[in-house]
Amino acid sequence: MRPILAVLAAIALLAGCGTNQAGQPKALIVFAAASLTEAFEKIAPGFERDNPDVKVRYNFGGSSALAQQINQGAPADVFAAASPATMKTVTDAGNGDAVASTFARNQLAIAVPPNNPKGIKGLADLARPGLKVALCAEQVPCGAAAKTVLAAAGVKLTPVTLEQDVKAALAKVRLGEADAALVYRTDIRSLSDVEGVEFPESAKAINDYPIVVVKNAPNKAAAQAFVAYVTAGPGKTVLAEFGFQTA
Repeated sequence: MRPILAVLAAIALLAGCGTNQAGQPKALIVFAAASLTEAFEKIAPGFERDNPDVKVRYNFGGSSALAQQINQGAPADVFAAASPATMKTVTDAGNGDAVASTFARNQLAIAVPPNNPKGIKGLADLARPGLKVALCAEQVPCGAAAKTVLAAAGVKLTPVTLEQDVKAALAKVRLGEADAALVYRTDIRSLSDVEGVEFPESAKAINDYPIVVVKNAPNKAAAQAFVAYVTAGPGKTVLAEFGFQTA
Protein backbone atom coordinates (compact mmCIF):
# COMPACT_ATOMS: atom_id res chain seq x y z
CA MET A 1 0.00 0.00 0.00
CA ARG A 2 2.91 2.40 0.61
CA PRO A 3 3.59 3.17 -3.08
CA ILE A 4 -0.08 4.04 -3.63
CA LEU A 5 -0.11 6.25 -0.55
CA ALA A 6 3.01 8.01 -1.76
CA VAL A 7 1.37 8.68 -5.13
CA LEU A 8 -1.74 10.02 -3.45
CA ALA A 9 0.33 12.35 -1.31
CA ALA A 10 2.25 13.67 -4.31
CA ILE A 11 -0.93 14.29 -6.29
CA ALA A 12 -2.51 16.04 -3.31
CA LEU A 13 0.44 18.41 -3.31
CA LEU A 14 -0.12 19.10 -7.00
CA ALA A 15 -3.76 19.85 -6.36
CA GLY A 16 -2.87 22.19 -3.53
CA CYS A 17 -0.45 24.08 -5.75
CA GLY A 18 -3.23 24.81 -8.22
CA THR A 19 -5.59 26.80 -6.04
CA ASN A 20 -6.58 30.28 -7.11
CA GLN A 21 -4.43 32.12 -4.60
CA ALA A 22 -3.18 35.59 -5.55
CA GLY A 23 -4.63 35.17 -9.04
CA GLN A 24 -2.64 32.04 -9.82
CA PRO A 25 -4.06 29.55 -12.40
CA LYS A 26 -5.96 26.64 -10.94
CA ALA A 27 -4.52 23.16 -11.53
CA LEU A 28 -6.20 20.71 -13.89
CA ILE A 29 -5.02 17.23 -12.92
CA VAL A 30 -5.00 14.82 -15.86
CA PHE A 31 -4.30 11.12 -15.32
CA ALA A 32 -3.16 9.76 -18.70
CA ALA A 33 -1.72 6.56 -20.15
CA ALA A 34 2.07 6.64 -20.54
CA SER A 35 1.78 6.29 -24.32
CA LEU A 36 0.09 9.70 -24.43
CA THR A 37 3.03 11.50 -22.81
CA GLU A 38 4.53 13.32 -25.78
CA ALA A 39 1.23 14.19 -27.44
CA PHE A 40 -0.43 15.42 -24.27
CA GLU A 41 2.62 17.45 -23.28
CA LYS A 42 2.34 19.26 -26.61
CA ILE A 43 -1.40 19.73 -26.15
CA ALA A 44 -1.00 21.47 -22.77
CA PRO A 45 0.42 24.85 -23.97
CA GLY A 46 -2.34 25.36 -26.52
CA PHE A 47 -5.03 24.46 -24.02
CA GLU A 48 -3.52 26.82 -21.44
CA ARG A 49 -3.43 29.66 -23.96
CA ASP A 50 -7.15 29.18 -24.56
CA ASN A 51 -7.77 28.81 -20.81
CA PRO A 52 -5.35 31.19 -19.08
CA ASP A 53 -6.86 30.52 -15.65
CA VAL A 54 -5.83 26.85 -15.86
CA LYS A 55 -2.47 25.06 -15.43
CA VAL A 56 -2.38 21.46 -16.68
CA ARG A 57 -0.71 18.95 -14.36
CA TYR A 58 -0.17 15.44 -15.71
CA ASN A 59 0.17 12.10 -13.97
CA PHE A 60 1.38 9.64 -16.63
CA GLY A 61 1.61 5.90 -16.00
CA GLY A 62 0.21 2.50 -16.75
CA SER A 63 -3.55 2.78 -17.30
CA SER A 64 -4.40 0.04 -14.81
CA ALA A 65 -2.33 1.69 -12.05
CA LEU A 66 -3.92 5.08 -12.76
CA ALA A 67 -7.41 3.57 -12.65
CA GLN A 68 -6.61 1.99 -9.29
CA GLN A 69 -5.41 5.32 -7.92
CA ILE A 70 -8.61 7.08 -9.04
CA ASN A 71 -10.77 4.36 -7.53
CA GLN A 72 -8.85 4.70 -4.27
CA GLY A 73 -9.66 8.40 -4.12
CA ALA A 74 -6.71 10.16 -5.72
CA PRO A 75 -7.72 13.71 -6.74
CA ALA A 76 -8.04 13.81 -10.52
CA ASP A 77 -10.03 15.85 -13.00
CA VAL A 78 -9.62 13.80 -16.19
CA PHE A 79 -8.73 10.19 -16.93
CA ALA A 80 -7.42 9.19 -20.38
CA ALA A 81 -6.83 5.44 -20.67
CA ALA A 82 -5.24 3.25 -23.31
CA SER A 83 -8.10 0.74 -23.40
CA PRO A 84 -11.87 0.58 -22.81
CA ALA A 85 -11.37 -2.31 -20.36
CA THR A 86 -9.22 -0.15 -18.10
CA MET A 87 -11.64 2.77 -18.34
CA LYS A 88 -14.48 0.41 -17.42
CA THR A 89 -12.90 -0.26 -14.02
CA VAL A 90 -13.29 3.46 -13.26
CA THR A 91 -16.77 3.98 -14.72
CA ASP A 92 -18.11 0.75 -13.20
CA ALA A 93 -16.94 2.03 -9.81
CA GLY A 94 -19.05 5.15 -10.39
CA ASN A 95 -16.02 7.41 -10.74
CA GLY A 96 -16.76 8.75 -14.21
CA ASP A 97 -18.86 11.90 -14.53
CA ALA A 98 -20.31 10.86 -17.90
CA VAL A 99 -19.96 8.23 -20.61
CA ALA A 100 -16.33 7.95 -21.67
CA SER A 101 -15.55 9.12 -25.22
CA THR A 102 -13.08 7.43 -27.57
CA PHE A 103 -10.67 10.10 -28.79
CA ALA A 104 -7.83 8.12 -30.40
CA ARG A 105 -6.68 4.68 -31.52
CA ASN A 106 -3.27 3.05 -31.56
CA GLN A 107 -1.54 -0.09 -32.84
CA LEU A 108 1.46 -2.10 -31.82
CA ALA A 109 4.79 -2.23 -33.63
CA ILE A 110 8.09 -3.90 -32.86
CA ALA A 111 10.72 -1.55 -31.44
CA VAL A 112 14.32 -2.42 -32.34
CA PRO A 113 17.67 -0.60 -32.02
CA PRO A 114 18.86 1.58 -34.93
CA ASN A 115 19.65 -0.37 -38.08
CA ASN A 116 17.76 -3.38 -36.69
CA PRO A 117 20.90 -5.44 -35.83
CA LYS A 118 18.96 -8.68 -35.26
CA GLY A 119 17.23 -8.43 -38.65
CA ILE A 120 13.71 -8.65 -37.22
CA LYS A 121 11.17 -8.58 -40.04
CA GLY A 122 7.95 -9.69 -38.36
CA LEU A 123 6.24 -11.05 -35.29
CA ALA A 124 7.43 -14.63 -35.81
CA ASP A 125 11.05 -13.49 -35.51
CA LEU A 126 10.48 -12.60 -31.86
CA ALA A 127 10.36 -16.32 -31.02
CA ARG A 128 13.88 -16.96 -32.32
CA PRO A 129 16.15 -18.67 -29.75
CA GLY A 130 18.28 -16.25 -27.79
CA LEU A 131 16.31 -13.15 -28.78
CA LYS A 132 15.54 -10.94 -25.77
CA VAL A 133 12.03 -9.48 -25.97
CA ALA A 134 10.38 -7.00 -23.62
CA LEU A 135 6.60 -6.94 -23.21
CA CYS A 136 4.13 -5.05 -21.06
CA ALA A 137 2.40 -7.01 -18.31
CA GLU A 138 -0.96 -8.46 -19.34
CA GLN A 139 -2.99 -6.20 -17.04
CA VAL A 140 -1.61 -3.16 -18.89
CA PRO A 141 -3.34 -2.29 -22.20
CA CYS A 142 -0.16 -2.69 -24.27
CA GLY A 143 0.37 -6.10 -22.66
CA ALA A 144 -3.20 -7.19 -23.35
CA ALA A 145 -2.78 -6.11 -26.98
CA ALA A 146 0.52 -8.00 -27.25
CA LYS A 147 -1.13 -11.15 -25.90
CA THR A 148 -3.89 -10.83 -28.51
CA VAL A 149 -1.58 -10.37 -31.50
CA LEU A 150 0.80 -13.13 -30.42
CA ALA A 151 -2.12 -15.54 -30.08
CA ALA A 152 -3.52 -14.44 -33.46
CA ALA A 153 -0.17 -15.14 -35.08
CA GLY A 154 0.41 -18.39 -33.20
CA VAL A 155 3.69 -17.05 -31.84
CA LYS A 156 4.87 -18.27 -28.45
CA LEU A 157 7.73 -16.55 -26.67
CA THR A 158 9.13 -16.04 -23.20
CA PRO A 159 9.87 -12.37 -22.58
CA VAL A 160 12.90 -11.33 -20.55
CA THR A 161 10.76 -8.78 -18.73
CA LEU A 162 7.14 -7.75 -18.21
CA GLU A 163 6.83 -4.01 -17.61
CA GLN A 164 4.07 -1.95 -16.04
CA ASP A 165 3.80 0.58 -18.87
CA VAL A 166 4.82 0.95 -22.49
CA LYS A 167 7.60 3.46 -21.77
CA ALA A 168 9.32 1.02 -19.44
CA ALA A 169 9.18 -1.76 -22.05
CA LEU A 170 10.58 0.58 -24.69
CA ALA A 171 13.37 1.65 -22.32
CA LYS A 172 14.70 -1.91 -22.26
CA VAL A 173 15.49 -1.64 -25.98
CA ARG A 174 16.92 1.86 -25.64
CA LEU A 175 19.23 0.71 -22.83
CA GLY A 176 20.38 -2.39 -24.73
CA GLU A 177 18.71 -4.75 -22.26
CA ALA A 178 16.35 -6.20 -24.87
CA ASP A 179 16.65 -6.83 -28.61
CA ALA A 180 13.03 -5.90 -29.27
CA ALA A 181 9.83 -4.79 -27.56
CA LEU A 182 6.17 -4.83 -28.50
CA VAL A 183 5.04 -1.25 -27.96
CA TYR A 184 2.77 1.30 -29.59
CA ARG A 185 3.85 2.68 -32.94
CA THR A 186 3.35 6.20 -31.59
CA ASP A 187 6.01 5.66 -28.92
CA ILE A 188 8.52 4.57 -31.53
CA ARG A 189 7.67 7.49 -33.76
CA SER A 190 8.53 10.01 -31.05
CA LEU A 191 12.11 8.74 -30.64
CA SER A 192 15.29 8.84 -32.73
CA ASP A 193 17.20 6.03 -31.00
CA VAL A 194 14.83 3.18 -31.94
CA GLU A 195 13.24 1.96 -35.15
CA GLY A 196 9.87 0.36 -35.75
CA VAL A 197 9.00 -2.84 -37.55
CA GLU A 198 5.36 -3.01 -38.61
CA PHE A 199 3.52 -6.33 -38.76
CA PRO A 200 0.05 -7.12 -40.15
CA GLU A 201 -1.20 -8.90 -37.02
CA SER A 202 -1.24 -5.56 -35.19
CA ALA A 203 -4.60 -4.90 -36.86
CA LYS A 204 -6.04 -7.66 -34.64
CA ALA A 205 -5.59 -5.51 -31.52
CA ILE A 206 -6.20 -1.86 -32.24
CA ASN A 207 -6.53 -0.07 -28.91
CA ASP A 208 -9.26 2.52 -28.43
CA TYR A 209 -8.31 5.36 -26.07
CA PRO A 210 -11.26 6.63 -23.99
CA ILE A 211 -11.35 9.83 -21.91
CA VAL A 212 -13.71 10.95 -19.17
CA VAL A 213 -14.19 13.69 -16.60
CA VAL A 214 -13.73 12.17 -13.15
CA LYS A 215 -16.88 12.28 -11.03
CA ASN A 216 -15.40 14.20 -8.11
CA ALA A 217 -13.13 16.38 -10.24
CA PRO A 218 -11.79 19.33 -8.20
CA ASN A 219 -11.83 21.49 -11.36
CA LYS A 220 -14.79 20.12 -13.28
CA ALA A 221 -15.33 23.06 -15.65
CA ALA A 222 -11.72 22.93 -16.84
CA ALA A 223 -11.92 19.14 -17.08
CA GLN A 224 -14.91 19.37 -19.41
CA ALA A 225 -13.07 21.97 -21.51
CA PHE A 226 -9.99 19.72 -21.73
CA VAL A 227 -12.03 16.72 -22.86
CA ALA A 228 -13.67 18.85 -25.53
CA TYR A 229 -10.27 20.18 -26.64
CA VAL A 230 -8.94 16.63 -27.05
CA THR A 231 -12.01 15.01 -28.61
CA ALA A 232 -13.23 17.74 -30.92
CA GLY A 233 -10.76 20.61 -30.77
CA PRO A 234 -7.13 21.36 -31.70
CA GLY A 235 -5.96 18.44 -29.59
CA LYS A 236 -7.03 16.06 -32.36
CA THR A 237 -4.51 17.65 -34.73
CA VAL A 238 -1.70 17.15 -32.21
CA LEU A 239 -2.64 13.52 -31.67
CA ALA A 240 -2.55 12.91 -35.43
CA GLU A 241 0.91 14.49 -35.59
CA PHE A 242 2.15 11.87 -33.15
CA GLY A 243 0.72 9.00 -35.18
CA PHE A 244 -2.55 8.34 -33.35
CA GLN A 245 -5.62 7.51 -35.35
CA THR A 246 -8.12 10.12 -34.22
CA ALA A 247 -11.70 9.06 -33.59
